Amino acid sequence: MRVAVAIYLFPVLALLISTVAYLFPAVLVELKTLIVPLLVLVMLAMGLTLKWRDFVQVLHYRRVVAAGVAIQFIIMPVAAWLIALLLGLSEALMIGMMLVGATAGGTASNVMAYLAKGNVALSVSMTMVSTLIAVPMLPLLTWLYLGKSIDVPAMSMLGMLVKVILLPVAAGMLLNQIFKHRLAAIAPVCSVFSMAAILLIIAIVVALNSDNLNTVAWPVVGAVVLHNLVGLGCGYWLCRKLGYNTVVARTVAIEVGMQNSGLSVALALKYFSAASALPGAIFSIWHNLSGALFASYWAKRSVPISDDPNQS
Repeated sequence: MRVAVAIYLFPVLALLISTVAYLFPAVLVELKTLIVPLLVLVMLAMGLTLKWRDFVQVLHYRRVVAAGVAIQFIIMPVAAWLIALLLGLSEALMIGMMLVGATAGGTASNVMAYLAKGNVALSVSMTMVSTLIAVPMLPLLTWLYLGKSIDVPAMSMLGMLVKVILLPVAAGMLLNQIFKHRLAAIAPVCSVFSMAAILLIIAIVVALNSDNLNTVAWPVVGAVVLHNLVGLGCGYWLCRKLGYNTVVARTVAIEVGMQNSGLSVALALKYFSAASALPGAIFSIWHNLSGALFASYWAKRSVPISDDPNQS
């Protein structure tokens, strides 16, 4: 399958496989242990497309990283709180919205930035920065808005960050450095593999949450969709207003819009209730679909010279 065709069909396939997973979850539930290994392989594939100088160039984006972090930990929590209030969500669901709103960018954002022809090095760097900042900010913001205090599994988060992002990307970059000419030919295969892996991950997430989806109320779905769109819209608009090109803007939009909802689900189940985990579970499904649509939209459009990822 040609890469262009695969990218064009990606959101359609994501929606189709989500439907199949919802109707027939039994088989896919058994594959839940594959989620992390699949992400590791995708990050390795992305590393094969990166060079060390890509990360040096990220130093030129200090201002945009700061802007992205500000959106992540100022606008997204405020948006989650206001949306929950406006839609009259229960206390349990409001807790869930806040846990999603106050968390870091998810690793899936790096994959979507890759598929959207964004600046992957910038995306990975933003994920690392926001994950580190989330350690103190998540419990602080939750307490500030809800008067509740939670413990964030800091070492577990950092360990996962290293295993899922840093080590695979570094290994891929090292292989790219050593076998640069030989690996150039498999770049299209890496793109198709990444899309196939993400489709399987989406299917597994839907299957794992099939029971929750049977009882979900539409206001919760609306709250999650609106919150995600706020992140995507603010990330893109603010970067453009700051004078950055569309490559940087789409990267930040995806990074901010795709939260680490898996962490919010885990925290909700450990410290609050199953109901509090529902917004995060729905977000896990929706942000992959919206991220796929966003990535497909940009991937099908050529990047002008003025919008080269290495220019600002």
